[in-house]
Amino acid sequence: MKFTEEHEWLRDEDGVIVVGITEHASEQLGDVVFVELPEVGKQVTKDDEIVVIESVKAASDILAPIDGEIVEVNETLTDEPGKVNDDPQGDAWFFKMKPSEPSQMDDLMDEAAYKKYIG
Repeated sequence: MKFTEEHEWLRDEDGVIVVGITEHASEQLGDVVFVELPEVGKQVTKDDEIVVIESVKAASDILAPIDGEIVEVNETLTDEPGKVNDDPQGDAWFFKMKPSEPSQMDDLMDEAAYKKYIG
């Protein structure tokens, strides 16, 4: 897994990148009550705002961690946004994307660097 300074995680599954938020981010948000996901087929550029999360504490935007095309979204989160609090680094992924520039992954933190970053 790779991590961003915006507390997103990325997992490469045979060239398709799965994206979600970290447990740390989930804890900071508090109880998630709403998730708005991007449309499948949407082309995104790194740092585009593509997901909106609302919690009892605040609203937050999730930024595209790399350039690419959204190929799948986790529709379960639309009906059950609280899953983000239950399993943020597992079943509560937000979207899958096909990267247009896979080498952008090289600029992201590994788990050890991320733990140091939040520590």
